[in-house]
Parts: sequence; C-alpha cells; structure tokens
Amino acid sequence: MTRISKLMLALLAPLPVLAAPVTYGIDSLHSFPNFTINHLGMTTIHGRFERMTGKVVLDTAAKTGSLEVKIPTATVSTGDSRRTDGARSRDDHLRNADFFNSTEFPEMVYKSTKFNFAGDRLESVEGTLTLLGVTRPLKLNVTSFNCGPHPFNKKPMCGTYAEGTIKRTDFGMKFGVPGISDEVKLAIGVEAYPE
Repeated sequence: MTRISKLMLALLAPLPVLAAPVTYGIDSLHSFPNFTINHLGMTTIHGRFERMTGKVVLDTAAKTGSLEVKIPTATVSTGDSRRTDGARSRDDHLRNADFFNSTEFPEMVYKSTKFNFAGDRLESVEGTLTLLGVTRPLKLNVTSFNCGPHPFNKKPMCGTYAEGTIKRTDFGMKFGVPGISDEVKLAIGVEAYPE
C-alpha cells in the first residue's frame, strides 16, 4: 500500500465520538426547592416553593456543568395558607416585605459557578443565590445524583438533590431574628430532561 493510500484511509476513518455538553430542562412538576427553619427555639418549620424553572448543562466526559434555577417567591408554602378566623396566614406574611417581599422581588435565582466531581459522582455545586436583590455565594452539597432512562417512558433524564445553608440576614431579611432563626437550610430536588 502506497503512502498516499495509507493517508487517504486515515483521513476517511471515522473520528472517535467526543462527548458534548447536554442541556436539560427542569421538570417543574417534579422539582421543588424547600427549606427548614427553627421557630422560637422550639420546633422546625418546613416550607417549599410550588414552582421552579431552569436548566442544567452537563458534560459528563469533561466533568463540567452549570445550573440555573428561578423560583417565584410568591409560591412559598408552609401549610398555613388560609385562616378561617380572618387572621393573616403565615404564607401571606412570608410574601410581604418582612420576608420575601414578593411584589418587589418576585424571583429568587440560583446560578452555579462550578460543578465539583469526584470521579463520576457530582459532589457539590458552587454558585450564587440572589434574594431580595442581594447576591451571595452559596455552595450546595449533592446528596444524590443519577442519570439514566426514565423507568416508564425510557427517555433520558437526570435527577439530583442538593442542600446548603444561608443566613437570611445576609440578604436583608431581618424580621423576627433571633426568635425565628437566622439560619435557613435550603434544598433543591431536580428532575430534568434533554431539551
């Protein structure tokens, strides 16, 4: 075989397939941010936000990715949304200027700056949380991370659960401190599908 023939064969041979980043849209029906906060040193109040939108970009070969989520603060829910005695509910109070001020700041936004992998496992996500117009760093520790086919429709999907802690006074939310704890534990559960 001549040198030119060998060169032609090499040029025509298929190139190795390179992994590329995949963009996943967050499934709002199965993805919820939630939180816990201590109340009066006596108990823990659990709450969540009823909606979340966003996307995940994941490159498993390069061990890189990004996450951006937008959370409508008016969807906060703690199990006290309506009172029969005419008093203001806790959820209504959380929407006003003492807490989330949902009229002036309708969205809370988390944007990642770095994905941290240990081998094939996503360990943590570094990023920023914007709340009440203030942006602060927030690291989320990943407690579960899986990608694979949906068990029913067999479409590819990824899911994760990540947790972090903030001080609400760092964002200007000072009402009730210290009786209502300054420290809030946040968690984000996500299911996402390729766009």
